[in-house]
Amino acid sequence: MRIPPRFTLAGGVAAALVSSLLLGAPATAAAPAPAPATVVTSLAATAAVGDICYSDLPGEAYTTLRLIDAGGPFPYSQDGSVFQNRERILPDHTLGYYHEYTVKTPGSSTRGARRIVTGDSAQEDYYTSDHYASFDLIDHGC
Repeated sequence: MRIPPRFTLAGGVAAALVSSLLLGAPATAAAPAPAPATVVTSLAATAAVGDICYSDLPGEAYTTLRLIDAGGPFPYSQDGSVFQNRERILPDHTLGYYHEYTVKTPGSSTRGARRIVTGDSAQEDYYTSDHYASFDLIDHGC
C-alpha cells in the first residue's frame, strides 16, 4: 500500500524527533518542502472588466448600438434576451438587469463571438469579442 506523500513527510519529521529524543541529539529535521499550491481559479477570479473607448469599437458595434437605442429591429431573434452573467465577470445584479445583442462578425456564417451587453443604467454598455470570456465597459465619452 502506498502512503500519500503528506503522511510520509510528517512521519519522517516525527521519526527524526523521536530519534533525537531517544539519542539525546538535537532535533534537526529538515523543514518540510511546501506542499504544491492548489490553484483554484474561476473565470470570475481571473478576469476583470476592462474598458474600451467608443471610437475603438469595430464598425459593426456602432450599428448594434444604434439598433439598441432605436429599440430594433434586430437581425437575430436572440438579440435583447436576458444575459444571465453566468461567468460572473460583470458586476452582480438581479436577473434581468443585463441584456445581450449580437455584433455581426464579417465573414461568419453564425452569430460569431462578439456581443454588446447592456445594463439597466444609462451608458452601461459592455463589449466582448470573445463570447463572454472578457468584457470591456464602453466609454462613450472618448
